[in-house]
Amino acid sequence: MSGVQTITVGEGEGGQRLDRWLRRMFPHVSQGRIERMCRKGELRVDGGRAKASSRIEAGQAVRVPPLPDTDHRPAPPPARASEADARMIRQCVIYRDDHVLALNKPHGLAVQGGSGQTRHVDGLGGALRFGYDENPRLVHRLDKDTSGVLLLARTRAVAAALTAAFRHRETRKIYWAAVAGVPHPKSGEIRTGLVKAPGHGARGEGERMLCLHPRDIDGTPGAKRAVTEYAVIEAAAKRAAWVALNPVTGRTHQLRAHMAELGHPIVGDGKYGGSGQDNPGDGWGAQLGGDVSRKLHLHARSLTLEHPVSRARLHLSAPMPDHMARTWGLLQWNPADAPEDPFGDSG
Repeated sequence: MSGVQTITVGEGEGGQRLDRWLRRMFPHVSQGRIERMCRKGELRVDGGRAKASSRIEAGQAVRVPPLPDTDHRPAPPPARASEADARMIRQCVIYRDDHVLALNKPHGLAVQGGSGQTRHVDGLGGALRFGYDENPRLVHRLDKDTSGVLLLARTRAVAAALTAAFRHRETRKIYWAAVAGVPHPKSGEIRTGLVKAPGHGARGEGERMLCLHPRDIDGTPGAKRAVTEYAVIEAAAKRAAWVALNPVTGRTHQLRAHMAELGHPIVGDGKYGGSGQDNPGDGWGAQLGGDVSRKLHLHARSLTLEHPVSRARLHLSAPMPDHMARTWGLLQWNPADAPEDPFGDSG
């Protein structure tokens, strides 16, 4: 067991999440251990408590509590991606220059490890170097079952700039979803609080976000304000609708929880929409039945931002996954009919 250490964040290391920085220093420290150290106040930045997701800056002093000896053993060599996985992730690239790289992340592929995930975008980074010495860095996230535009930075400096752009809402994200029923009115804004409810598994599996009335946010520990814009693009009678979604804030499961709260869960969302196909009066179930896939129908269609180096407007767009494309064909919805930004200048 080691003693207490105080480590100064070096030049060029700022802008990272605390947990990712620490795991680069001590590769054997598990994510669970880091989060426990944060909860107990054992892991501190400049003397103050910090979260695993806190961003650190160069020159800050990080207090690291005693760690088991195994945490100081040399890290095993990183597992090489199989040729099939390397080929798959390279085929997902929809944009690349010297500074940024964008993927059309497939449905079902996690962005990072954790909760038993051993195959994920972060772990396949070695196949995305394209001549660089380091793997590209994640600057935002998508749920495992959400497909679409995922942006990565090819250098640490660009990662810091892009992370700041996402944090300060200087990006424009448009998602497409198929939802059960047709929202009324056909466009609007959803404003709630979101708070995490623990799951029932031994490690908290099954946790989900609960919506709160805005008046209850300040009095609920852990609650955060969440805002989503929505707009119906097409409807299939009263059975289903194609909606565009703009997450003004970026909370965990925000779009899924908000559409379920509206009474129109995203098709295929068993966590928030249940599995019923009928409308008993309390909202639609998330499965449409018939030939419609039971997979989640949520896709990060486009991302628009200022390029961190050239300052040019960068607009990235990703085609839908096969299961959503089949549903669109079945319901006779044409992607070419959708406006680039259904929300106009509202953002």
